[in-house]
Amino acid sequence: MSALHPTRRQFLGTVAVGAALAGSGRLSRLAAELAPPSKVAIARDPALRGSGTSPDSSRVLQLLDRAMQACCDRDNPAEAWKRIVARGQTVGLKVNCLGGRGLSTGTVLVDAICERLQQAGIREEDIIVWDRSETDLEEGGYRNRGKLRVIGNDRGGYEDDLAVFGEVGSRLTRTLTRTCDVVINLPLLKDHGITGVTAALKNFYGAVHNPNKYHPNGGNPYVADVNMLEPVRNKVRLHICDVFALQYEGGPAYQPHWNSKENTLIVSRDPVALDYTGWQMIERKRAEKGLPSLAAAKRAPEYIATAADARHRLGTNDPHRMEILEL
Repeated sequence: MSALHPTRRQFLGTVAVGAALAGSGRLSRLAAELAPPSKVAIARDPALRGSGTSPDSSRVLQLLDRAMQACCDRDNPAEAWKRIVARGQTVGLKVNCLGGRGLSTGTVLVDAICERLQQAGIREEDIIVWDRSETDLEEGGYRNRGKLRVIGNDRGGYEDDLAVFGEVGSRLTRTLTRTCDVVINLPLLKDHGITGVTAALKNFYGAVHNPNKYHPNGGNPYVADVNMLEPVRNKVRLHICDVFALQYEGGPAYQPHWNSKENTLIVSRDPVALDYTGWQMIERKRAEKGLPSLAAAKRAPEYIATAADARHRLGTNDPHRMEILEL
């Protein structure tokens, strides 16, 4: 049989070689190289707090608009938000209130997001602020008001069955699985005594019933695996990281002597790129304050690289594959 007319065995061998190449990750790497870079918008406003100690609501709205327009490549805020949500959807805002009033996702930021969501066609009653417990939410300043709903997982409940990926097996909150069509992730950027950094990826420990099990080995690969659970991966559309204040040491609890006012938002659709960028921000602040690097402290957040690997592909940790937009 000529080379132009291969035998069945030759044909099957060719298919097997192709499958082996795909399995080796070469096609995945090629796809990653051809993909557009992940946009990370870093918006700052030194005058965010005006003459007071709390962020000014009008300046927060302007800061949010700049970051959203840059991240979504749109000329006005409404069009930017329409790239994330659609009229008729129920939108969940996953905040982080573990640190209490001193270190929780800012209510003024959530108010600004709610205003823009409604202008994009989302009804107020279809916006849900959620986190792991009612107590955490109350201490962070969140309560039901108007038609806006605030739900702790302890009230909303968890699924009966486990969601499984890799080393993770967890019951997910029903607020995520059943109530929300779309989730906007609103983490803080903090040092973490075990995982090194907590930001976009680790914020979804607040979506599972057993986060205490996922801290060994610096959270690696558990943080990445939690984000691979189907409702997390498929419903989360955007990450807006509150860096109005930065906890650069002693986290995740609020430690005012290791907390600096940064007046910054980091916005991206890529949680891995956002976390990598936030990690570098923490390292710069630690160096400025004379603290050792997280690697020297044996707390480098290795789960960020895992989240970017061929098995997870949650985003990129390669700075050459990021478009950093300084605003």
